[in-house]
Amino acid sequence: MITIDPASITNIDNYKLITGSVIPRPIAFVTSQSSTGVLNLAPFSYFNIVASDPPILSISVARKGGEMKDTARNVIENKELVVHIVHEELTEQMNHTAASLPSEQSELELTTLHTVPSDKIKVPGLAEALIRFECVLEQHVPISNDSGEIVQDLLLVRIICYHFDEKVVDAERFYIWADVLKPVARLAGNNYAGLAEQFTIERPS
Repeated sequence: MITIDPASITNIDNYKLITGSVIPRPIAFVTSQSSTGVLNLAPFSYFNIVASDPPILSISVARKGGEMKDTARNVIENKELVVHIVHEELTEQMNHTAASLPSEQSELELTTLHTVPSDKIKVPGLAEALIRFECVLEQHVPISNDSGEIVQDLLLVRIICYHFDEKVVDAERFYIWADVLKPVARLAGNNYAGLAEQFTIERPS
């Protein structure tokens, strides 16, 4: 067994070890809107479920050079966002939006995707997504490094409206057909994964 003290290695090496180990990671494809109306579109793989009562998701947004990214700033200022689950046919378009653009330019311009109005918030969603969650900000948790510099903005967001394509959900049983959804997950570096072979293990009572 190789033992490594995180404090003894660089931030980049910590990043490589943790993103290569905690896999596969679901991807939140997020739309948010600036105070001037610019629609921001960006993917995040530091993303997961926090609770179901109430339904809370976590999205952690890394700062760049100490500066808050557009998604974090928009959500903190305006309290609204739409989280989309990335499926296989959405992957290439999602990758386009990972480019660094000035705040006044929308990543939507780099894609062929279309927006659709939300039911309960002002921020629109993506028409091509098979699953989207309208969300509001529940809590913002700044994360600092050992030097006291804020390096991540952890967003805890509450789902206030679900949207599912009819083909991926059994609406009577509230069951999602994962093999039809074909979600995409992030691995290390530029690598991604589709849905692996599934197996079932009964939990002990």
